[in-house]
Amino acid sequence: MLLKRTARIFFWITAGVLLASIPHSPAWSATAESKYYAAERCVRELKKSPQLQKYRDRWLRCIKAFLGVYRDDPHGPWAAAGLYQAGILYGELYQHSFLESDRREAIDLLDNVMRHFARSSYSERARLASDRLKGARVAQAEQQGVSKAEHLYKSARAQEQRLQESPELQKKRDQWLKSIGFFRQAFQADPAGQFAPAALYGLADNYAGLYKWSRNDLDRLQSEKTFRELITAFPQSPYAQKARARLESGFPPQESSATDAIAQVIQGAGEVVPPPNGPALPGSSPQLAMVEGLRFWSNPRYTRVVIDANTDTIFTHRELREDPSIGKPQRIFIDVQNSRLSQDLQKVVPINDNLLSDVRAGQYSSDTVRVVVDIKSSKTYKIFSLKNPYRIVLDVWGIDVAAPGSTESTAPVITERPPRKLPDSAIVKQLALGVRRIVIDPGHGGKDYGAPGAIKGVHEKHIVLEIARKLADRIRSELALEVILTRDSDTYLSLEERTAIANTQYADLFISIHTNASPNKEAHGLETFILNLATDDEAFLVAARENATSTKNISDLHSILKDLMQNAKVSESTRLASYVQQGTLLQVKKKNNGVRNKGVKKAPFYVLLGADPPSILIETGFISNHAECRRLIDSEYQDLLCRGIVDGIRRYIQEINPMALGGKAGLKNKEM
Repeated sequence: MLLKRTARIFFWITAGVLLASIPHSPAWSATAESKYYAAERCVRELKKSPQLQKYRDRWLRCIKAFLGVYRDDPHGPWAAAGLYQAGILYGELYQHSFLESDRREAIDLLDNVMRHFARSSYSERARLASDRLKGARVAQAEQQGVSKAEHLYKSARAQEQRLQESPELQKKRDQWLKSIGFFRQAFQADPAGQFAPAALYGLADNYAGLYKWSRNDLDRLQSEKTFRELITAFPQSPYAQKARARLESGFPPQESSATDAIAQVIQGAGEVVPPPNGPALPGSSPQLAMVEGLRFWSNPRYTRVVIDANTDTIFTHRELREDPSIGKPQRIFIDVQNSRLSQDLQKVVPINDNLLSDVRAGQYSSDTVRVVVDIKSSKTYKIFSLKNPYRIVLDVWGIDVAAPGSTESTAPVITERPPRKLPDSAIVKQLALGVRRIVIDPGHGGKDYGAPGAIKGVHEKHIVLEIARKLADRIRSELALEVILTRDSDTYLSLEERTAIANTQYADLFISIHTNASPNKEAHGLETFILNLATDDEAFLVAARENATSTKNISDLHSILKDLMQNAKVSESTRLASYVQQGTLLQVKKKNNGVRNKGVKKAPFYVLLGADPPSILIETGFISNHAECRRLIDSEYQDLLCRGIVDGIRRYIQEINPMALGGKAGLKNKEM
């Protein structure tokens, strides 16, 4: 009996010691729990005040508070609840803002609840909420009997009222464009509805108000044009009568734009400037380059602008600070030397995203075209040129997010330091929830056939598209990740457009698929590249071929690559490339033991320039080698390649976040 009692006492003492030795989990839980309740109080305060709900930062404050719950204990009992509530709040914010980025954030967070907390009671609730958002591009306001057009019109009127009450805001072009954007969206939401005439009138009236500050003829002409559209489309509307009266009364007289030489150039862009006399610029072609196009791609935190010319030239650029005294925004101007403006060029291209207002072009002098980019907000930009054909690429980035695992404060209240403000669609990445979206780029396409095969009729563009499609299907089925193809058919894409797709689609990884080629028909093997200065002469030649340019142009590119590499994720790309190279080689050698390992190399590929995510370019084999060409068109061999690439991606994801892949995605298929 005494022995039993002694054993029982020893058991309880041992249990007490063990419990005392592991205080961390309850402490973390208590911290997460207290933060969760603090976040709930934030929401209660927000919900009981319709006035507060008008301010985006109040929504984001509560959202970040719930995300802080997850960050404190990502695997604890409150983590799923924190992510779920953050997703729900983003969904409710979307009902007020109608911003697609808010809807996407909500879906991303809710989907991650399902992916990482499948056994939680929040998983099913997250699925239902995500499904509603995926099918709900018209917000809850419509379900309550309020049309999207009415909601947007009211938002536009509210912004317009803020402008009228604040002379300081009236000096800022982006504030006028914000109001103009709301009126335009209200009209487009229901072009034949009851709010359409009012929305058109507000659109024209705001352009007229903007003109009073900008004295830019383009704003005045846009206002007049919209008034006339209103009169034509709704002749019996009271707003049409007001529009006629405005047109009859005329606009303020045009004033000199001498205070802003750039605006003056753009206003006169349509004028014919005689070609220069005398010799051409030193080192330039006697024939002037023709600036033929302005293109852009954007998302809320990144915009790429491309200026197209028909032949090589040179350029200079400069950034000008905002000048509120004359109502001029921050802007970048690019002077394209020894060039003329094409008469067919659209001289003003509206962008109106979070970063840029528009891009404008004009004939600055007889042999210089000036392109002006009006900036709303930005953190940094990079500019470089590519050749064959010649184009100037401008990349503009918004505010960065803190890197996963950084020491940034996780307090539930947003700090007041503007540089740390989180841009849209960055929350999931900041929380290190792992890779969720991969952009796969099948090289070449359309008029660009890529390298010809050793077998007649075989071309690179067809092979890489087949491999990319199979790879996308395997990633979706095995890793449960979203995949976007830059092209899913035999279409042509410029190299700069492919990178822009990866950036604007918030890709977490960018993988470009190619086949190699060499004048030496015996050359063979697999190799994977990252963006950097060329490793060796062979890598140098591969980059020249894939860039469709000369080795001299590649040498020129080296001079700017050091600057561009500041944004490149070199270590992450190297790790991904190493795992993909190892995985691919392991798979293909199961049936082709003679495949040569050419390793991981560095080269300045145009298609990787400016890419935000870790990026690699895979040369899947030499299409110029008869044996490898035969393998590359073989479906079974393509499957082996894709299995190996997926193995490499899986290893990369598990290393950066061991909890990122679970269930089916975290295990290899038995057939492998």
